[in-house]
Amino acid sequence: MTSANAALRAAVHDALAADSGLHAALGGARVYDEPPRGALLPYVAIGEARMSDASVDDGPTQEHQITLHARSRQGGQGEAHAIAGAVLQALDDAPLSLTGHRLVNFRFAVADIRRESDGRTYHAQVRFRAVTEPTT
Repeated sequence: MTSANAALRAAVHDALAADSGLHAALGGARVYDEPPRGALLPYVAIGEARMSDASVDDGPTQEHQITLHARSRQGGQGEAHAIAGAVLQALDDAPLSLTGHRLVNFRFAVADIRRESDGRTYHAQVRFRAVTEPTT
């Protein structure tokens, strides 16, 4: 059986990779689980995940926090905000399909956008909260 976290990450990646609004904001299909060395900016990468037990009497349930990272160097913070907005549009409350698990909900939690120490790159962190249950 696939872990709920792996299934969630795959579903998030697939949803972002298929979203034309995000592609327009990125200037192409630049969505990565792990950005390749020398990846062109801007891009979105699936980052940290946190899982916790949220079980109740009816069976095992997991709560997930997943962070997406967008990096941009053109257009100042405006491009980073546009990309974060496109990520929200693509994912907030999306009906993601998870292998071996049922997605109870998937909701936006918080976004942070800041300038990196190089003074040129903007980094948007967009966090979502999900709840999953196994289908078996």
